[in-house]
Amino acid sequence: MQLSLTPPWLVADLGRPRRVLSFAPHNPGFRTARHILMRELRNADLPPGLDAHRWLEGQLQATWQRDSVCMMTSRALRHYRVRRHGPVCCLATVGLGNAERVGHRRPAPSSGYGTINLAILIEAGLSETAMIEALTIAAQARTLAVLTAAIALPAGAATGTGTDCIALACDAGDTAYAGLHTELGEALGRAVHDAVLAGARDWVAAHGHVPPDHVADCPADA
Repeated sequence: MQLSLTPPWLVADLGRPRRVLSFAPHNPGFRTARHILMRELRNADLPPGLDAHRWLEGQLQATWQRDSVCMMTSRALRHYRVRRHGPVCCLATVGLGNAERVGHRRPAPSSGYGTINLAILIEAGLSETAMIEALTIAAQARTLAVLTAAIALPAGAATGTGTDCIALACDAGDTAYAGLHTELGEALGRAVHDAVLAGARDWVAAHGHVPPDHVADCPADA
């Protein structure tokens, strides 16, 4: 995975067209793409009532990347973290101003935004079923890292944010399993956990272990 940072864009070049599974706002689901993008924005870019997906499509119209998978983040892109373990490379941007605890949605929206975006490249050929399993391993690793960061919410420690996104890329192949009992699952879990924890610790160093309702990402995340 080769990275190119030209704010407001961070581009992850996968080396060649790959199979990508994501729930990204642009080109979600199973896609074939060579690049995964992250678009930096500020709180003011997304006023109440704005169609964020349409806004992002408009931003992409001016680029040559409309066929790529694209995510958004209000975390300054220069804070990205990358970790590699075995055949897995994980790129993470970590903002926790929009933190939530799973099963305990907060009734009032946060005054600040923030999200955890993951772009993961696995140098192995996976079946579609294995890609879905790998996505669950990535989500487990992200959650463990956020729990370790210990962001306090009224219901308990945060487990993620309300807008987390994962994009996982690999070649199509015959590998049928990517669970916790496999070497691939172990490498995937370590790469994602370490990248997210590094980013979370960086965020906590700036904002502390405080209820994110009192944290705005701009300009503190800049």
